[in-house]
Formats: sequence, C-alpha cells, structure tokens
Amino acid sequence: MKRFAFLSFLVLFSMLVCALPPVEPGEKVPDFSALDENGNTWTLSEQRTNYIVVYFYPAAFTGGCTQQACSYRDHKEEFAKLRAQVVGVSGDEYGNLEKFKAHHNLNFTLLSDPDGKIAETFGVPTKDGNSFETEVDGQTLQLNRGVTTARWTFVIDANGKLIYKDSEVSAATDPEKVLKFIATHDQRKSCTPR
Repeated sequence: MKRFAFLSFLVLFSMLVCALPPVEPGEKVPDFSALDENGNTWTLSEQRTNYIVVYFYPAAFTGGCTQQACSYRDHKEEFAKLRAQVVGVSGDEYGNLEKFKAHHNLNFTLLSDPDGKIAETFGVPTKDGNSFETEVDGQTLQLNRGVTTARWTFVIDANGKLIYKDSEVSAATDPEKVLKFIATHDQRKSCTPR
C-alpha cells in the first residue's frame, strides 16, 4: 500500500512539474502541430509570415463562432496586406471543420484541438466537449467536439513571440480589433530607429 501511495505521488508530482505555464505576451510561443480541416498536419514553426493570428472559438456551426469566422473571412484582404495569417482553433473534430469551412466559404486554416493541448499552451480555459446534430445543406450532421474552449485571440510575430492576447473577445468585432493592433504594431516597428 505504501509503495502504491508513493508511486501515485511520483506520478502526480511529475505531472505538475511537466505542465508548463501558459505563454504570456513577450514570450516565445512553443512550437505546436495540429490537424487542419483537411486532416493535414499544420505546424507553427513551418509558417512564413509576419504575423499569425490564432483565435480560439467554442464550436463550429454555432451563432457567435459562425459570425466571428465569417468576419475573419470578410477581412482576408486587409490581413493579407499586413502579411498576417489567420488560424481558427477549436475542439471540433477535423471533419466538422472541413464542413464548417466549406459551408461558410472560409478562406483561412481551421485547426482541430480535441484534447485542448493547444488551448493549454495559451492558457485558454476549456471544458468538456459534446456532440450535437445540426442541419447543413439539407443534411443532418453529427458534430463531435473533444473540448469546448473559451473565445480568446492571440497574435504571434515573425520571430515566434506572442505580442497580443485578448481574453475578452467580442465575436462580432474581433477581426477589426486585431487588424487595428497589427497595423499599429507594424507602424511602430517601421518608425523604430535602427
């Protein structure tokens, strides 16, 4: 019995020690990979752009999440001018994301984070996911989600540093707020003496 208690303590202790604190603004974001909406592996360190906008949303095919995604879609050109890539992250299975992207003509990558590991990296709160049915193009879809994340948004710069964190996101105005931040950041960068 003592041996079992000691082993349990060691396992718990190693889990606590191994859990890294979430990344904060000014820190380098740890590399991560996830399946995109097509089932392909997307890796942070392989992206070549000035900015990566990583926004977490609770669930595909729900009201606020659809509004937020469509707003990012509609601002694609403005993000492209700033060399900013948008990536949406949720606990949805990648098959759900493929349908969500196609149904709303989304023009950016969606990542599946069913176990909440990416959310954990950024400190985004999660709760248990679930399954629900919805009607899409006359078909009933069974949508499964491993975790449900809070709606938070981050921006990573070309050096891999976290430069923006918003934990009080409004689905309707998130893209405009992020665009304003990036444009201001870009302007400050270009005005810095060398």
